Amino acid sequence: MSVYAVTNPATGIVEATYPSATDPDIQAALARAHDAFGTWNTSAIATRAALLDRVADLYEERRDELAAIITREMGKPIFQSGKEIDITVSIYRYYAANGEKFLQDEQLEVASGGTAVIRKEGVGVLLGIMPWNFPYYQVARFAAPNLMNGNTILLKHAPQCPESALAMERIFADAGAPAGAYVNVFATNDQVADVIADPRIQGVSLTGSERAGSAVAAIAGANLKKVVLELGGSDPFLVLEDANVKRAAKQAMAGRFGNTGQACNAAKRIIVDASVYDEFVEDFTGAVAGIKVGDPAHPETFLGPLSSAAARDSLAAQVQDAIDKGATVLAGGAPLQGDGSFFAPTVLADVTEEMRAYTEELFGPVAVLYKVSGDAQAVALANSSAYGLGASIQTQDMDRAHSIARQLEVGMVSINQTSGSAAELPFGGVKRSGVGRELGKYGMEEFVNRKLVTFRG
Repeated sequence: MSVYAVTNPATGIVEATYPSATDPDIQAALARAHDAFGTWNTSAIATRAALLDRVADLYEERRDELAAIITREMGKPIFQSGKEIDITVSIYRYYAANGEKFLQDEQLEVASGGTAVIRKEGVGVLLGIMPWNFPYYQVARFAAPNLMNGNTILLKHAPQCPESALAMERIFADAGAPAGAYVNVFATNDQVADVIADPRIQGVSLTGSERAGSAVAAIAGANLKKVVLELGGSDPFLVLEDANVKRAAKQAMAGRFGNTGQACNAAKRIIVDASVYDEFVEDFTGAVAGIKVGDPAHPETFLGPLSSAAARDSLAAQVQDAIDKGATVLAGGAPLQGDGSFFAPTVLADVTEEMRAYTEELFGPVAVLYKVSGDAQAVALANSSAYGLGASIQTQDMDRAHSIARQLEVGMVSINQTSGSAAELPFGGVKRSGVGRELGKYGMEEFVNRKLVTFRG
């Protein structure tokens, strides 16, 4: 059986399989990417920008086809699949428009006289290890800025996303990318370890689980390779006593259950001040009750299946552990009966430290509510997680919001909105949520040679 397969999570049916790469395939892919680097890294900035613009054009032209692929591969509701194409387009457009500015020489002051500049150049072949939950968007965050830098890309996608992986490689080819500038490989985990160690690879970017990040970082460190790691999250959503409760409840529902709850920066821990807790629970559970669950190919479906039966069963075990240890179920609480990997939209309360749901990331449609008394308790609970990706604060007092934002141990804070993403805004976290940043100008700076050039006269 092939490692790479399309198993439709709405039906459980294996619709297509693809063979994994052989070791000679891997070596050939490395050679192509390495050979392309010399030419691509010395190409004109305008040439690189034109490629990214053409890639964006093709995503737009093929929007419906591309959206349907990921709905079949990982169960994303089709309306949300289309939105993923839209943000992917915006990322390629952003780096096409701003790449030249980000790559400009930076002049330095020299105390002893003369002139010094930092010139930004590509470093070589980069390995991207990408996840299934946002198949196109995650690749764009990695590929767009690094191709603009002059790097070349070796892309290893998730095993359940072979068709979207091939569609992206085809887009780059059709856009006129030089042979070897963007190469897809259906690599096994053992082959990935060898690729990281290969001297032709100059850096690794991974978006995935904490366990995968630790494994990749260990191999990369042993071989002196830089990494960017975007890992798990258990983002807090703080509702203070002066918040607009109805708006907060609506935002929390969307922020938790979008993409069937399978987002690292979803609002997983909802921390509510005791003075508005009952009102929030009523509004929030009412919003959850209105979620339309069903066929992800239907345009009105908001919540589709989890990405796989294994993901459904893992989430069910975490939820059942909490229930067995005394958690209160305010909605849902179990997988849905029938075909596919569906899980009922679930709200838990009274979760305590001995439960897995308190410390582990819940990657699916499960929200955990906490009642706190005052800002200090809310911040302490928010910071009690080993993760530190993002956080949301709901309040009408901006001074208070900014004060709390400074206290939160996260990489991103959203005030009166859910955590999101945009091409121009840096994305990344601290603690066990990873290292490095993607998107914005900072996404251009992770894998670049800041070459110092000094001269007199």
